Amino acid sequence: MSLKKSKIKNQKSKLKFKIQNFEFWIIILIFGFWILDLSYAAPCYGTKMPKKKKFFAGLQSHTVFKRYLEDEYGKLRSQQELFLLSYGVYDWLSIDLKGGTGYIKQHPVGSDEIDYPSWFGGGYGFRLRLYDQQKLNLVVGFQHISIHPKTVSINNAKNKAVLDDWQISCLVSRNFAKFTPYLGTKWSRVDYIHWVDRNRKRRMSDLTKGIGLVLGMDFSITERVWLNLEGQLFDGEACAFSVNYSF
Repeated sequence: MSLKKSKIKNQKSKLKFKIQNFEFWIIILIFGFWILDLSYAAPCYGTKMPKKKKFFAGLQSHTVFKRYLEDEYGKLRSQQELFLLSYGVYDWLSIDLKGGTGYIKQHPVGSDEIDYPSWFGGGYGFRLRLYDQQKLNLVVGFQHISIHPKTVSINNAKNKAVLDDWQISCLVSRNFAKFTPYLGTKWSRVDYIHWVDRNRKRRMSDLTKGIGLVLGMDFSITERVWLNLEGQLFDGEACAFSVNYSF
């Protein structure tokens, strides 16, 4: 009788596992249908979050290869080196902070590229865990980065620039032994704020390219140390890499 009960229990466990996998791929397909185009924005951090009253710290390199701006402002590029710090307010809520340096390269239509050398930058955000069932996680977040490079002189005029990067993301992940891949979607907007002497203009990114696909992975080195790699599919216009520590 106990052997029969054990077989029934094993069958139920297998069925539950299949249902969980089916739910995971259904969510992935739903996100796939949401993808209209690719966006290039602040990294999403992934779905790994600190527990209540715990911290994550890390070093991140974020490269924006190309971001199209509205009108004649063309496109811009940016490289950012940032220190990351996340704090678990609750097990399901984290506050994310970052600070470091970054540069901007902006290429107007029909003109030479303007190269703004690296200076300070920083950002903030938060993440909410909406679903946590064994190995499956669903996390939504908001992130903002502001990069303030050095002012440059062009034709005896001072050119100053600021990059403001905003995004809202929704990610789903599946936990395995050593790595956690995640996939999701996000809406983003990048503002290029430009001064020529005292004349200031704010130019937004091309909002027809505001919705995109996020693909990333966390890879565990030890119980406290892991690597994060994140990028976008299709055009592959931005990527981020970080080394992280839990304490």
